[in-house]
Amino acid sequence: MQFVKSHGAGNDFVLIEDLEDRLGILPSSLVAAICDRHKGVGGDGLIRIARAAGSDFFMDYYNADGEVAEMCGNGIRCLGKYVADRGITTADSLSVDTRAGVKRLELYRDDDGLVDRVRVDMGAPILAAADIPVDVPGDPLHVAVTADGVGYEAACVSMGNPHAVVFVPSLDAIPVERHGPAIETSRPFPAKTNVEFTEVISPDEVRVRVWERGVGETQACGTGACAVAVAGSLRGLTGRHVIVRMPGGPLEIEWTDETVLMTGPVVEVFSGELAPEFEGAMPTAAGSSSGKGVA
Repeated sequence: MQFVKSHGAGNDFVLIEDLEDRLGILPSSLVAAICDRHKGVGGDGLIRIARAAGSDFFMDYYNADGEVAEMCGNGIRCLGKYVADRGITTADSLSVDTRAGVKRLELYRDDDGLVDRVRVDMGAPILAAADIPVDVPGDPLHVAVTADGVGYEAACVSMGNPHAVVFVPSLDAIPVERHGPAIETSRPFPAKTNVEFTEVISPDEVRVRVWERGVGETQACGTGACAVAVAGSLRGLTGRHVIVRMPGGPLEIEWTDETVLMTGPVVEVFSGELAPEFEGAMPTAAGSSSGKGVA
């Protein structure tokens, strides 16, 4: 079975084409094995690309631990490049169904006609505590959390998946590898959470390090960048048009009156064929893209 390895701002994914939806939902153990950086292809997640009723494609997304997830902003850009560069679609505008709803993509091409940048309409942010979800009686933009005895105040936002944005004076002083997982699994978050440690440089620029739920620290996170821009604006720390600088590169985020727009780069790294032991573990019965309800 063929695969492609791509990344968006350093956030990397294994993509598997399954346009006829023959595989369905993949076993979590198989996904984790493929995403293993020592014994597999390696990646922050895996994307199975299928057709979708009412949309151009369905993004069946899995975190590196093998669990299905609602949405991935960097991953959906990689999907857009994959289907356009291979001529599966000739359109420059796509609709992609996800477990967080339908997202619309605008594809931008380089001089060779290959997609190198994608803008994604990420939809409106979710700000109600029960829908994020975060289990607090008060304002979800001011949630007290603790990591290793250090207290933080998280601004909680969902972009189809949960985020806890923690604004800090100095990003370099934060032990993300310890405090990230402590916050991810802390009591207020019944579905766990992604964590964005954020330093505000100016009203239109921030620095961010991300601890992704079920993955660990990643080079970038598209939904996380959107959550940062929304939280920063609501807290009065940033404007609605923000450059979010992550270790893997910058993402441009604009929060309009109706939606959040994310623009960023996308790169294909290599392609290959899965070894027989991986392919043999693939489901053989026809699946269903309606598996979006499993997340």
